[in-house]
Amino acid sequence: MDPLSQGALGAVVPQSIVPRAKMGAVVALGALSGLAPDLDVFIQSSTDSLLFLEFHRQFTHSLIFIPVGALICSVVLFPFVRRALDWKTAYVVCLLGYATHGLLDACTSYGTQLFWPFSNYRVSWNTVSIIDPFFTLPLVTAIGLGLWRGQRAFALFGVGWAIFYMSLGAIQNARVENLAYDLASRRGHEPTRITAKPGFGNLLAWKLIYESDGVFHVDAIRAGARLEHCGGTSIPRFDAFDWLPAQSQSAIDIERFRWFSDDYLALDPASPSDEPFVIDVRYSVVPNQVDPLWGVVVDKNASLDAHVDFVPQRRGSPEQIDAYARILSGEVCD
Repeated sequence: MDPLSQGALGAVVPQSIVPRAKMGAVVALGALSGLAPDLDVFIQSSTDSLLFLEFHRQFTHSLIFIPVGALICSVVLFPFVRRALDWKTAYVVCLLGYATHGLLDACTSYGTQLFWPFSNYRVSWNTVSIIDPFFTLPLVTAIGLGLWRGQRAFALFGVGWAIFYMSLGAIQNARVENLAYDLASRRGHEPTRITAKPGFGNLLAWKLIYESDGVFHVDAIRAGARLEHCGGTSIPRFDAFDWLPAQSQSAIDIERFRWFSDDYLALDPASPSDEPFVIDVRYSVVPNQVDPLWGVVVDKNASLDAHVDFVPQRRGSPEQIDAYARILSGEVCD
């Protein structure tokens, strides 16, 4: 998730168990430890644009690395808090703060390698958006009130809120996934796999994707008191280019991107034939559109050892914002 959410959860968990006199140091230590795993974003390559996708949310986010990561954090940060905390307490705080990071990331749809090095499976529980103020702001408020009043009860509320919100996200996810079978049945489809992910910043608007006969069907669902369908579209699944040698670096890179995107790949029909754009169908600004946030460009004339280019396409045009608002309001839903 975003750094504010990671730091807030990393701080509120240890804050809920420490006495008033040590609360300030604990919040700082927990927040920084909660942020630390994302230092893996600095693992990049100027020639291989997919390298950061392989290492982000990898070993620094794995469950087995938590004690090691906490130890590194405590060694680096302890000199700054030694007057307030002893070494043992500092390590426990770092351990709690660091441990929240990978688990929180796994609640999003991006994918987190919790079981590295035993498995490179990307865990994604799809219970919260990467940025969600309804999750984060209560945590920040709880931390602030706890520091101001010197009471752990506020931090305990923050922990409870985090558990409640993720549980609500899991319930919403299950509701939306169940609707997929009804939608598919009405269309005469038999889905082979289904994914539901929360839209940006809330648990009300959801993006629903199911695959049937090699086609991804993408719909927006408004999950209020009742489930409302808000329109959709479809796009063929991408498998491979018949003109691209399997031993080429570009073909290898496409498979790396397929692993990252959980095989939700499609070919952007608007891309030029000499530089096709392979996209990740899971993400778009508007839930019922196939308007990718990122993908890889494959140069048809590139050498066998040339890498593909990872291209982010983060957008937020007035038209997209309006379309998203209409889904949230239910104006275009039935």
